[in-house]
Amino acid sequence: MPAFGPILGVFVEPIERELGWSRTTIATAFMIGSAAGALASVVVGRLVDRYGPRVVVAVGGLLIAGALLGLSTVREPWQFWAYFGIARGSAIAGVELGTSVAIAKWFVRKRGRALGLKSVGQRLGQAVMPMGIFAVMTAADWRAAYVVLAVLAAVFIVLPSAVLLRRQPEDHGLLPDGAERGPQRAVAGDPVDPSGEVSWTLAEAKRTRTFWLIAVFLSLTPFVQGAVNLHMVVNFHDKGLAPALAVSIAAIFAATSAISILPIGFLLERVHVRYAGMVQAVLVLASMLILLVADTYPTAVAFAVVFGIGAGMRNLVEVMLLANYFGRESLGAIKGFTAPLRAISPIGPVLAGFLRDTTGSYTAAFVIFAGVAVAMFVLMVFATQPTRAQSLTERGVPA
Repeated sequence: MPAFGPILGVFVEPIERELGWSRTTIATAFMIGSAAGALASVVVGRLVDRYGPRVVVAVGGLLIAGALLGLSTVREPWQFWAYFGIARGSAIAGVELGTSVAIAKWFVRKRGRALGLKSVGQRLGQAVMPMGIFAVMTAADWRAAYVVLAVLAAVFIVLPSAVLLRRQPEDHGLLPDGAERGPQRAVAGDPVDPSGEVSWTLAEAKRTRTFWLIAVFLSLTPFVQGAVNLHMVVNFHDKGLAPALAVSIAAIFAATSAISILPIGFLLERVHVRYAGMVQAVLVLASMLILLVADTYPTAVAFAVVFGIGAGMRNLVEVMLLANYFGRESLGAIKGFTAPLRAISPIGPVLAGFLRDTTGSYTAAFVIFAGVAVAMFVLMVFATQPTRAQSLTERGVPA
């Protein structure tokens, strides 16, 4: 979490005050890290499919810890961009990709609840860290807070991943969801595994219209989410909220997200993930409309709750869209392939910072994000479940 928006958002005001940097300058680090993570995911996704997540996540954790220590020493913008770029790139391509693919490979029927539990941990980190960081900053400064985060990253990312993570259940004579092995033995690469899930190769998935609709949807969600996560605290600070109250909005957002994730996970085991994508888009739109008028603490809390539920849904939808549509066998490669297509997403935080620096408010950015939410909804309307027969037909081959 130290490389994600709600945490960096707590650092924006003290960095701005000490070093005199604009919000565009600070947000550029977020863009660089997102782009680095997206590009690295192409290679890392295939590595996770072949070798498993253990080394990938552990190395990612080491890089994050080292980069956070570096952030505690920065004096120039290029240093901030480099260190934060390494931290965020490693979080996206290492920790997030490795853990999400691993869980999707170990669970099929119970995938929703398993990914929900993972995401609860993620959002709890976002809920607890802002207030903890604020306390460290109050006692010392923002540089000391980055040192504390570096220690936490080393302890809570590197050690558990090295000890616990494994590639897939078949490597250990097991089946997904703890199912009993029947007479048909699971074989890696089978189009249909014993759970009944159909697995597509990357090449097969790319031949469907639905794959590209999903890819565009996945590029738009972080365009909005990353920008709002980064700027929500300083936005409410600009509107007159006391620093502690502004920071608490990030904590309420994350706590709401954490509370909502697990029920959503159970629901997605019974409801097609496409409909969840539509609901997510509606929640993003509603939260942007609230954000446009929120200038008191109660309205800020209302935004945090609505946006938090939408973010909780996003945590599950982003992984389950690809896993549920195209299976688990090549999920790392498929997820990795879509990552560079999200090149638009890192622009969101920088665009929001630029518009605020030039106009004095975030209003224009929030209007743009509301329009993006409408586009997300339309994409999910048309992203129907493909079949192999449709894939063959789209290639001009008789089904």
